[in-house]
Amino acid sequence: QVQVVESGGGLVQPGGFLRLSCSASGRTFGIRTMAWFRQAPGKEREIVTAVSWSGRTTYYADSVKGRFTISRHNAKNTVSLQMNSLKPEDTAVYYCAADDNPEGSTVAITTIPNEYDYWGQGTQVTVSS
Repeated sequence: QVQVVESGGGLVQPGGFLRLSCSASGRTFGIRTMAWFRQAPGKEREIVTAVSWSGRTTYYADSVKGRFTISRHNAKNTVSLQMNSLKPEDTAVYYCAADDNPEGSTVAITTIPNEYDYWGQGTQVTVSS
């Protein structure tokens, strides 16, 4: 089993920044892609960004390109999400997810929610003046 825990959410004004962190523990040797999803009230969960095990491949939703940066630290089984120039439409619960696939590629990523095996409990990000 793998446990995924997020931290770092909060309330920030438009134009501000936040940094989210995600830590995976337990049987992490098979973890490949890690990603951040978000879900706003009344909307479906959507992918924000993903990173391969190697860190060399990343994906960003168009809505966050140029503002958000994902980074991965395998030695510590953590990923972080630096969010700059935040907008009210970024308000959502942010979830960290991990894809458990020991035979999978270390450079490929997946953006499909159903392919992620472990999820954190979510952390609230609110962008408001």
